[in-house]
Amino acid sequence: MIDCVYVATGLHDSRFTRICVASIRFFYPNIPIRLLLGGAMRPRFLDELKCMYNVETAAVSPGNYGWGFIKLEPLFQDRPERFLILDSDTVLLGPVLETANNHQTDFIVDFEQQTDSRAKEIYFNWEIGEQSGFGMAQPDFLFNTGQWFACSRVLRRADFDPWIRWSLPPRLTRPDLFKNGEQGILNFVVNEQYQKGSITVTRVPLMRWPGFDVTDIKLPEVTRGHESPYRQVMHWAGFKAPRFESLPRSDLLIHFERLYYEDHGGGGERLRLARARRYAREYRTRRFAIKLKQRLQRVMRS
Repeated sequence: MIDCVYVATGLHDSRFTRICVASIRFFYPNIPIRLLLGGAMRPRFLDELKCMYNVETAAVSPGNYGWGFIKLEPLFQDRPERFLILDSDTVLLGPVLETANNHQTDFIVDFEQQTDSRAKEIYFNWEIGEQSGFGMAQPDFLFNTGQWFACSRVLRRADFDPWIRWSLPPRLTRPDLFKNGEQGILNFVVNEQYQKGSITVTRVPLMRWPGFDVTDIKLPEVTRGHESPYRQVMHWAGFKAPRFESLPRSDLLIHFERLYYEDHGGGGERLRLARARRYAREYRTRRFAIKLKQRLQRVMRS
């Protein structure tokens, strides 16, 4: 049985987060949802989620957790808890928590397959680790960390201590070995402890990525609630755009976004569209600032 769903979010993730929360509440009206705040957030946004969907903020020390490291914190809490971790750019496609009821292992992760070369690019490079004298074994499995089930207290902060400096934001001691924020180091530690026999892991087809063929996912089937045939999470990893309508499988995003705003009364659709326009403006402004900074850096180096 799952005790809680954690959603990792940040300052610029509010639109995705509302959609993600709406999808969770559609399938599970009563499951506790707690936000993992990777940094500063708008208080009105948090108040809105609490009022409308009974969403709490996780009891984690506030601060800047950088790229994804906030998702490690539920592992280290004192109380025993079985939970699902989600990135904000995800939606449930069906009663996904039933997966955990069918498997009583410490971790349940996506059944992902990668070539060795790609795995070293996006997870961790065990060959460099072995050459550096760390005794790194080739992983038995790999998983995207935008969706995974786990139990608290099966891993300790000390398991990560050789590789993470626990500042705010946390820093990898060997960024040449571990890739993509917390994703590489979590994959390494879970593999390391699994190979030692310290933890148990089940792999299931948990993640669907819209960069692949996902035409088998039918929105009318998703809207059947607990009768949905799917037990997976759609994850828009790597997909960002000012207009959600331009994203692959935007029908799923827009469906759950409209569902979220149904509870705002007659003005819900107007509010949705107004916030979508504001999101697009803010997105373009951020992209312009990033490109300008990169151009200035190139000029400074030349």
